[in-house]
Order: sequence, then C-alpha cells, then structure tokens
Amino acid sequence: MASSAIPAETDLLNPETATASATPKKEGGGYSAENITVLEGLAAVRLRPAMYIGSTGEQGLHHLVYEVVDNSVDEALGGHASKIEVTIHVDNSITVVDDGRGIPVDDKVINGEKMPAVQVVLTMLHAGGKFDASNYKVSGGLHGVGVSCVNALSEEFDVEIWRDDFAWEQDYSKGAPISKLRKMGPSKRKGTKVHFLPDKSIFTVTEFNYDTLAQRLRELAFLNKGLEIHLTDERTTDAKTGDSKHQEFKYAGGIAEFIKHINKGKAVLHEKPIYMEAERDNVAMEIALQYNDAYSETVFTFANNINTVDGGTHLSGFKTALTRTINAAGQSLGLFKDVKENLSGDDVREGLVVVISVKLSQPQFEGQTKGKLNSDIAGTVQAFVNERLGGFLEQNPQVAKKIINKAIDAARAREAARKARDLTRRKGALDGGGLPGKLADCSERQPDRCELYLVEGESAGGTAKQGRDRRFQAILPLKGKILNVEKARYDKMLGHEEIRAMITALGCGIGKDDFDATKLRYGKLILMTDADVDGSHIRTLLLTFFFRHMTELIKRGHVYIAQPPLYRIKKGKFEQYIKDDREYVSVMVKRASDGMILTYGEAKTQVEGAELTKFMGQLNEYLGFFEKVDKRLRNEHVTRDFIELFAHEGAAPAKKEDFQTPAKLKEMQSRLKAILKEYQFRAVGDPVLDEEHQTWSVSFTDSQGAERKIDWALANAAESRQLLGKYAQIQDKLQGPFTIEYAAKTPKQVAAEEAEEVATEEGVADIAAAPGTAEEAKPGKRVRAVQDPVEKKTAREVFEYVIEQGRKEYQVQRYKGLGEMTAPQLWDTTMDPERRTLLQVKLEDIAACEEIFTTLMGEDVESRRKFIEENALDVKNLDI
Repeated sequence: MASSAIPAETDLLNPETATASATPKKEGGGYSAENITVLEGLAAVRLRPAMYIGSTGEQGLHHLVYEVVDNSVDEALGGHASKIEVTIHVDNSITVVDDGRGIPVDDKVINGEKMPAVQVVLTMLHAGGKFDASNYKVSGGLHGVGVSCVNALSEEFDVEIWRDDFAWEQDYSKGAPISKLRKMGPSKRKGTKVHFLPDKSIFTVTEFNYDTLAQRLRELAFLNKGLEIHLTDERTTDAKTGDSKHQEFKYAGGIAEFIKHINKGKAVLHEKPIYMEAERDNVAMEIALQYNDAYSETVFTFANNINTVDGGTHLSGFKTALTRTINAAGQSLGLFKDVKENLSGDDVREGLVVVISVKLSQPQFEGQTKGKLNSDIAGTVQAFVNERLGGFLEQNPQVAKKIINKAIDAARAREAARKARDLTRRKGALDGGGLPGKLADCSERQPDRCELYLVEGESAGGTAKQGRDRRFQAILPLKGKILNVEKARYDKMLGHEEIRAMITALGCGIGKDDFDATKLRYGKLILMTDADVDGSHIRTLLLTFFFRHMTELIKRGHVYIAQPPLYRIKKGKFEQYIKDDREYVSVMVKRASDGMILTYGEAKTQVEGAELTKFMGQLNEYLGFFEKVDKRLRNEHVTRDFIELFAHEGAAPAKKEDFQTPAKLKEMQSRLKAILKEYQFRAVGDPVLDEEHQTWSVSFTDSQGAERKIDWALANAAESRQLLGKYAQIQDKLQGPFTIEYAAKTPKQVAAEEAEEVATEEGVADIAAAPGTAEEAKPGKRVRAVQDPVEKKTAREVFEYVIEQGRKEYQVQRYKGLGEMTAPQLWDTTMDPERRTLLQVKLEDIAACEEIFTTLMGEDVESRRKFIEENALDVKNLDI
C-alpha cells in the first residue's frame, strides 16, 4: 500500500504506537468491539517480528539477508540471473546485488490507487510474483512476506533497479516510502540492488556474523550449479590480500562437490560420490551421497534451496529407501550369513554424508522460517532412491560390499553399544540413583537454574567443590584426557569411564533412540580447564564429544566455556584479578603513568597524563604487530628499516606503487648491505621484477641460510598493514632519546595518597574487580619517592620500564592452572554468576565445523600438518 493510505495516527516508526493509536479503549477493563485493533500494512510485522522472521536475535537478523538473497536465487532458478553479490558494510548494513530481470517498476492499481509495482512488493504483505506458477515455476519465497518484512524491520531500505534500459531508485524507512520511485539515467545493466540497515530498536543483536552468512551462501552455490555468489565483509581485512575479507562461491559440480567439501580430509569408502538426479510427479530431485570411515552421519536437506534443518517428507522417504535398498543388496550379495536380523536405519547411515535437494511448485512448510517440509513427496523420493541406488549397487558390487560390510560392523557395534549404554542410564530424572560417585550434585531440581562444571583434574575439581554454591552448581571432575571420539567407534566411546560418567550426569541419554535434550539435568554445561596447552586440548576433546554426539545441546545454547582470570595483583590486603594480557597492560600503565612525564626526541617534547596513557596503549599495539612482522623477517633492525621506508602519512598502509618501481627496493638493498657484516648475512640480492604481478622485491639470506624477501606480499599482509598504519599514528613519539621522570607532588596530594595508603593496608580497598571488565578496584597509590630522571634508548625499553613501574610494590601472579587458586578465589573469579565471564559455544557453520574437527582431531595427519604450518605465526603463549 502507498504511504498515503497509512492513517496519520499510526506510526510505523514505533511498534508500540501501532496498537495505542487504535480506537480508544473503554474505562474499567471492558472488552468490546472498541478493543479490537486492526493492524494495517506492515505495522503487524513491526509489532510481532518474530512471527515472520523467527526471532529478533541473531537468527532473525540473518534471516533478513536470506529473504533478500532468496529472491535473487529465484531469479537464477528461472534462468534470469547468474551472479549475486552480498556485502557487509562497516555500519552492519547489507547490500545485495543480482543481475536478474529487476523488480517491475510499471504501475499497478491497488484498491483504486495507482502505485509502482516495486512499491507494492516492498510495502504490502502477500504481494509478489511467486503466486503465479507461470512466472516462477520453482521458488523459495512463497508467502509474499519476505522482502516486505525486511523493509518493515529496517531503519534504512534503498532499492535500485536496472530494467527497461534505465536505472530506477526509491528509498524507504521502517516500511514506509520516504521518496517516490525515481527514474534515473539510461543503463544497459539488468538486475536489482537492495541496501538495508536493520532497525536497532527491534533487534537485540545488530552485528552480522560473516561465517553464518558464508555457510548459507555456500549452500546456495552448491545447490545451484554454476551460480556465482560473492560475499564481502568491509569490516574485516583479509590476512592474505590485505583487502576486505572476500569469498567467492561457484560450483559447477553442484551438490556432488558439496559432498567432497564435507568429506575433505576424511578417508572415503568410494572415491566418487553417488549422484542421482531426476524429475518425477513435478518434483525435481537431486541426491548425492558418499560414505567415509567415520562413525557419525552428516545429512543436509533442502527444498527449493531452503535448508530444512528439521527434515521432512523428502528426508523420511530417502531414509526408508536407503535402509530397504542396502538390505536388499546385502541379501542378493550373500553378505548376511552371520547376521541374525536385517540392518537398521542407524546401521546403514553410519559414516554417511548425504545432501538431498528437491525443487517443487508450491511446497508446504511448517512456519515462515520453513524448517520442515510437509509436502507429500515421501513416496516419490522413496521410489526414486530405490530405483537409482539399487541400480548403482547392482552395477558396482565392490562399492556395495564396502558399504554393506561397514553397516554390518555398525550393527555388531550397536549391540555392544546397547550393553554399554545401559550402564549410563539413570533410574529417574530427579533421584540420585545411578549418578557417578565423583559427581558433586546440587540441591536445586529445576534444570534451568542448575549448572554443571566439567572440571579438568581431581585437584581442581576438589577446589571447585569447596568454592561452589551447592544450591545450583554441580561439579564433575574429569581424570586425565578423555577419549578422542573423532577416532573411536561408538561402543568404545561408551566404554570409556569419564565419558560414561558425563553421559550419566547429564541425564539426557545418548544415541538416536535414547537422546532427549528435554531431560538434560542442567541448564548450563560449563567446561572449566586450565589456561595451558593441556587444558586447551582437554577442552577441544570435550567440544569434539558434544559436537559429534550431543549437537542439539550446542544448538540449544547449553554449552559454555569458563574464563578464569590470567593475572592476580596484590598489595597488602588489596587484590585485583585481571582477565587477559590487554587488560593487564592497561592496568599497569594506569598505575605507572600517574605523575609520570615522558620526554622524547631532539626537541624534548613532553607527554603526560591521559595523553601518555593513550600513547602507551598505542605503543603496546604497535609492538604486538611488530613482533608478528618480525616473525617473517627474523631481524628487528631489518623490520625497523622496512617500517621507515614503506610507512606513509595519515595511518595509511603500504602503497603498491612503492613496489611497482625499484627505487625504494634499492634503498632497502643498501640498508641491508650496511648491516650485512653486523648480522652476518650470507648474501643481499639485487631488486628483482616479478613479471606476473609486475612488482619488485629484494631479498637477503640470513646467518642461518634462510632467504627472507621484502615484497608486496609482505607489505600487503594484514599484520604489515596494521603495523604500518599504527606507526604512522605515533612515529613522532618513537624517536629517541627518551627521558622518564615524575612530577613533584604538592603537599595536598601527598597527604591524600598517605591516607589512601593507610586505608589500603587496613583492608578498606580490599575489592576484587569483576573479571571480564576493565573496571578496576581502587588501589592504594604509593607516595613516590623523589628519583632522578631515567633515560631509555628505544620505545620498547620505555614500554617495559612503564610496565615495571606499574607492578612495583605489587605481587603479580600469572595463573596457568585452576589448582593455583584457593576455593574462595575460584568462586570470586570464575564461578560467581555476578562477576564471572562465560563464553557460549555456538554452532554457526556446520560444514566449516566438520572440516575443522576432521582436520584437528581426525586421522589425516597431512592436513593437520598443513593447518599448523599456515597458522604458526598466530600462536600466542606457547608452552614449551
């Protein structure tokens, strides 16, 4: 509807006024016709957004993007578009561009009023081209509420259309047009560009997650052969190119390539995925499957490109056909001589990776978010799989034998697992029968109020038991490292004592037949391990277990990671806990810089107070980036020369033109030659032209015989861009010599500090700052003794001196293990709900999770070695 049709008193900008502006209600709480409110246009969407997009949290926020992209994909399904570009801007707004036909711009008469068709689509519910089967034979958007909902829930919504040899533009805000459709200049382009900024007054989360969008766009590219989709994140710089983070998704092989992507790094039973495609009863079906030697199944189902996460009739039809077909093939090949009964569905799906994609006209889903397909196509899919898969197994008996023998092994393991699983079952949901003996349970019986800490080690478990709140916190200590379930068969996993204790304590069972997330005994499952390599390994093993066997608990948001503090500083009765290195530096700098004056450079410029504190923070970041770049060059002198030569004014990174001519590289060469003897370089080369990229480089061979190259790839790396930009901001303050002194205190300041010192010693300031915040407790400030100025040569020495001064007279403890804390300390810092910090584990990109768990925890040593090599430079706090 047009904006003129919206009553003046109905304010779409404010959902609350949508009801308040209706006919006045009668006094006394009466209920009559006057109390009935009719929401016109998009007011209903703004008042009840979750009804249309699922939620106003992270899920709903990303659903906005999916709605717009799905419209572009529908154009591709009709053969009208081949490329879609999605961009996340720095303000968390989104732009989606396609090369389709463009939304129609000609006029349409609605209720006697003439308005452009694009305005009808964007402002009226249940308006669109998907209801006409002749226009869109197959479509994901069926209710006509998708893009109009996005418009209603956006602060800014701008559309640009290229069609009929012209460009057209129109602007909206919160569902209402704020300009008329404008005909711009001539254009040969075709397609639509939509830019929107989600309404912050409606969404509880307004920051888009790159990985979440990448997962969906990758799926769409797999599901639509040849469709090219680009995703760009202007908020993030790509570590390799230095440009905005960018990915391109295009797969000529379709879902068969999807299968290979998921199975990357895994040992497969047959090299090529089994691929089936056909159209029957007006249903286009594509199924690709491949078996690997793992013990879990991975299933992706789609209907009209929509990820039906809850399955539906297409999945049930496939499962029935798969079980029946493999049993029939096993019988015909005579492989069931030692098997008492037919294989079950779980047996034949062990190690299976399958993608099922169906496309049909007017599908039926459960709800607007379309998580489950209800259309009656189970029989069609079942007949199709019976025929095609049966034919494949008959023609490929060697592949059939491998698949069926694996299923037979799974059946034998299932029986062993059943016996092992019986040991993990409890008598009842509320009694203590069957609970592991080392579990210190809580007294609360309402699961939402209960927390279970999975603690590394018996010692830390004992400390946690003493420090916990027994009413709602339960403790389960885990001895040693649990089994790596990525490499273990199901029955072996259930035989592992620590895993069995965990399953029993959780109370929700395990396996498809027994697992019930609603029976979980604790609302929060908190992994609490040491802040060292072993602790990280144990945490990863636990996450592997939850990801492989209790994924639903992660999806429901039950799994958390505890964040114990890294430091404790203490003086007298005052103590403060500090969560990480960054906050530690901040605290130390604040303490040291009080009254400190830094003099730098030949001009003897002075900096103090807030400006000095800010500079120290910038210097800390600069030194961090310096170390990363120095890992590539392995010589601080060379790294400093590199910075001085290639940094530019205005915090800009290196410029490519510096490497398109040899001038600056020749200067770098002469600097390298000047220090050749000092650092025992074996050789310094002449500038060399890279003809492919038309850029110059210079290299040197260090004393160890390793060649180090200074080129555009180095200068354009993410760490170099950050380093050069930070240097440009503070380069004047990096010039020595440096002198550090303290300003004289007035008698009033001295008296105040002495009073605070006494107060601290008496315990008045005995407060622990909340971990996870930068807020610090009030410490006693010492009265500084008069001291001579201190001279330093480099900025690094200045920084180290300031940190040293900050920690003077304070005991600083860096925690590596939970066992180093007393029970009260563990409660104050890590377990007290009022002060602790917890990280919630989320599952955003299942395909990416599959790949990372397979790489790090699976059998493929080579892929793990490659991962370590690629990420070696980013390692921090490595314990050796």
